Amino acid sequence: MSHSERQPIEDENDSLPRWYVVQCKGGESFRAAEHLANQDYELFHPILQLQKKRGGKLVWLDEPLFPHYLFIRLDRIASNWRPIRSTRGVLRIVTFGDRPLPVDDELVALLREQGAQGQESAANVYFRAGEKVEITEGPFKDLQAVFASHKGDERAIVLLNLLNRQQQLEMPVANLRPQT
Repeated sequence: MSHSERQPIEDENDSLPRWYVVQCKGGESFRAAEHLANQDYELFHPILQLQKKRGGKLVWLDEPLFPHYLFIRLDRIASNWRPIRSTRGVLRIVTFGDRPLPVDDELVALLREQGAQGQESAANVYFRAGEKVEITEGPFKDLQAVFASHKGDERAIVLLNLLNRQQQLEMPVANLRPQT
């Protein structure tokens, strides 16, 4: 049988929408997600919120869980697959041979569930008032303190027992970690 006569393998799930993986151009998964969403495709682009230092400041950044990849939900028959490849930021749909490779729905559901739990904790990620913390840098390194409050995005007020008295100190949030 020649290549042109090859028939696609039929699957009972071919008529149901399935998740597929889109490979994006380097560093362009957010752009690809935006442009695909503008074309009304159903997407899942799992991201992590990470705290990193940029220019000496502690900032929150959104980074893809899978750099260069995102998930798209398509119907093998009813969906218009053509525009995907020419969408800005998209490199290709991941295939096995010449056939797009579906991803198990349960895997995507699990990733979504984990992401939702992560987002809930990301807002409170570091510290709450009254939480015990350890100082990791500076003259009070390795001492235990109690987190009092945030002072802006990068600074914190902690309560530290010094000279038999609780002292209020201001320091970078980056110099604190939960007490273990």
